[in-house]
Amino acid sequence: MLLFNTCNKSVELGQDRNIAALTLNFYVHIFFGDYMNNKFVDLALEEAKIAYDLNEVPVGAVVVKNGEVIAKAHNLKRSTNNIMNHAEIISLIEASNYFGDWRLNDCEMYVTLEPCPMCAGAISQSRIKKIYIGTESNIKNNKNIISSILQNNESDHFVSIEYLNNKDCSDILTRFFSNKR
Repeated sequence: MLLFNTCNKSVELGQDRNIAALTLNFYVHIFFGDYMNNKFVDLALEEAKIAYDLNEVPVGAVVVKNGEVIAKAHNLKRSTNNIMNHAEIISLIEASNYFGDWRLNDCEMYVTLEPCPMCAGAISQSRIKKIYIGTESNIKNNKNIISSILQNNESDHFVSIEYLNNKDCSDILTRFFSNKR
């Protein structure tokens, strides 16, 4: 008896549990993966809009574990006169406080803008599993720099990186900086 069949894959009654579970996970990722990415990037974008309204560089970050939002933040560098108050750093601190541990194993971060080297170092140190980046930075070689920080084979931690190329993340930055020039 066929339980479902799509994309030339099927799960059948009596099929090995491991194979059935892998097949089901494949479909969940295919059908809901983009939805979940969009949901969390939208939350990061909401944070970026808060920063925009505060006349901060509009960057937002969200830390997620097992589909649950653990922390979210936006840039507060200008408002607080503190160079460390980037969205990524603030969200890492909040997530660490939530767990009572600096190790954020199995957590993922969604951020609207490619991190700076300082934030990339903090992300690596926190043991974030994967980072989803809304849009690339226009700073020369930043992609190579953060890649070397997050994906250094000589480091004790490797962070997966996925660029989402989200137009809304790019647009809010363009709008912010065009108003400044």
